[in-house]
Amino acid sequence: MWSYHMCTTERMDDRGPAMSHTTRPLATPVPASPPADGSAATSPRAWEDVLAHIESRLVSGDLAPGDHLPSERTLASGLGVSRSSVREALRVLEVLGLLRTQAGSGPESGAIIIARPSGGMSSLLRLQVAAQGFRVDDVVSTRLILETAVAAQLAERVALAGAASIDLTAATEILDAMEATGEREPTSPEFLALDAQFHFSLAEAAGNDVIAAMMTGLRNSIEGYSIAGARNLASWSSTATRLKREHRSIIRAIEAGDSHAARTAVTGHITGYYAEAGFGQPTPLGSPTATSPNPK
Repeated sequence: MWSYHMCTTERMDDRGPAMSHTTRPLATPVPASPPADGSAATSPRAWEDVLAHIESRLVSGDLAPGDHLPSERTLASGLGVSRSSVREALRVLEVLGLLRTQAGSGPESGAIIIARPSGGMSSLLRLQVAAQGFRVDDVVSTRLILETAVAAQLAERVALAGAASIDLTAATEILDAMEATGEREPTSPEFLALDAQFHFSLAEAAGNDVIAAMMTGLRNSIEGYSIAGARNLASWSSTATRLKREHRSIIRAIEAGDSHAARTAVTGHITGYYAEAGFGQPTPLGSPTATSPNPK
């Protein structure tokens, strides 16, 4: 089935923004329903649907520099997703330098396209989908490079400028949600999704937009192998308890300004789950002997 909504654009030529508005219908597919078994490894994520929708319009030329995207509410309604999913997709595009967002209600407010995807930008956009087919070993090795660097950078910033120089509020709020009990206790897939978000929040706190964008692109793959590996655990409860303890250790090392301890904590956290879930030990990035299977 297809749903239709109206898209309003403002064209901008070499002389600046055009004064007229162009309104035309745009056919957009309603996102497919997830599999009956609730498999997170194969179910499309809502924000990816939004990203794919905007990317296809950019690549086709339907959207060009100077065009305004529909409002968050219109995109969310037309694509059948939440506004938070729209915001996440727009954030990725903004990090990649493809659009600019501005709050307010005037003609310059909202999201405006400022560039077309090309070269590395296009490759990063497609990382969202390509990551689905990456080997687990390669994803884990890449995580180790990125996330140990993030943790060390945050700790070094604390050592130089004090704890007030970083904001770990988002990270600690996620940990609180992971540690909830009773009716609010997360299921294992929910816990692992929060786990991935925790690591992403550290990248955001570090302020490195490139690493944050790469982490966003790998998030689905990270969740995929984490959930697939959970089936091999002897006791989910014991593993979850250990993971929660390790998360707090990472935060403590960062807040203490100990970059070595922060790196060590992240490395042990990532490789420990990888091994416990039955994937063995990650091979260093680029090694020709990497042979870990893809869990999907």
